Amino acid sequence: MVAPATARLIGCYAAGISSDLLSATLLATRAPVLVCPAMHSEMWEHPAVQDNIALLRRRGVHLLEPAEGRLAGGDFGMGRLREPEEIVSALTAIFGHTAEGPFAGVKAVVSAGGTREPLDPVRYIGNRSSGKQAYAIAWELRARGAQVTLVTSSDLAAPADVDVVEVETAAEMAGAVLEAAAEADVVVMAAAVADYRPAVIAERKLKKSPTPLAVELVPTLDILAELGARRRPGQVLVGFAAETAAGTELAELGRHKLESKGVDLIVANDVRAGAQSGFGQDSSDAVIVSVGSSAELGLADKRAVAAKLVDAIGDLLGSNGTLLQGKGTAG
Repeated sequence: MVAPATARLIGCYAAGISSDLLSATLLATRAPVLVCPAMHSEMWEHPAVQDNIALLRRRGVHLLEPAEGRLAGGDFGMGRLREPEEIVSALTAIFGHTAEGPFAGVKAVVSAGGTREPLDPVRYIGNRSSGKQAYAIAWELRARGAQVTLVTSSDLAAPADVDVVEVETAAEMAGAVLEAAAEADVVVMAAAVADYRPAVIAERKLKKSPTPLAVELVPTLDILAELGARRRPGQVLVGFAAETAAGTELAELGRHKLESKGVDLIVANDVRAGAQSGFGQDSSDAVIVSVGSSAELGLADKRAVAAKLVDAIGDLLGSNGTLLQGKGTAG
């Protein structure tokens, strides 16, 4: 694996030039090679670099294309090195470990991001959800062997080898999730779906006026409740509760939602503005609530929260016989 791979290194590798230890190693090895490019946007888009990338692909080299984001020069664009978990996911897929994990044969659906409900062609009603926690869950499930469908309104780079369905509104989210959930063993509703949408969407931009603007809002479909009504025997349902509370109160709110929705697990997390956890952050202050217990995780990295949640999902799958014989449970 070469991460980051510069334009110079990619050019040398494609041309068969051995000018240093790294390029000599790449030319001498018969092992699978993963190249993770990182460079300025104009360099990445240059025809010479793209020709070299295409040549390496034809030779069987694995390429993990760069992401769009903040670059070393301070500007924004395509060329940013992928996140470590995305690189690990790509490596795992190359070596085939995902096909042999404890969740092999399990079909999972994960929803991500916050929906956008249009008010007019320019404005929308939304929330601050980034989708980071859901993407971490999708990555963890895939890393353990599950076949994952990610229904998302987020623009994050998706984990490798995951089926992605892009949506924007609550109605689109509902349609995609319910369709994918029909054959799924696990459904994780981690998206922050709007509870209400404008009753009327203006065909043209609403003009600013000194008088107050009244907007009528109507409820959207409760996707989690609908999943509960449609669930198959043995299917594991996981919901999320974004709350502005902590500690005992957070756990109690999570348990209330668990009981009212009739799901197997609820992840209740504190999303108060200004906190080190919640929307847009890399950490979460969460509690995982099940029928018989609750586990307070405290302030933890969202990848660690994902691992704990998938452990709990594995326990449920193991108890209802969904996991393949001999695979055991995750954890």
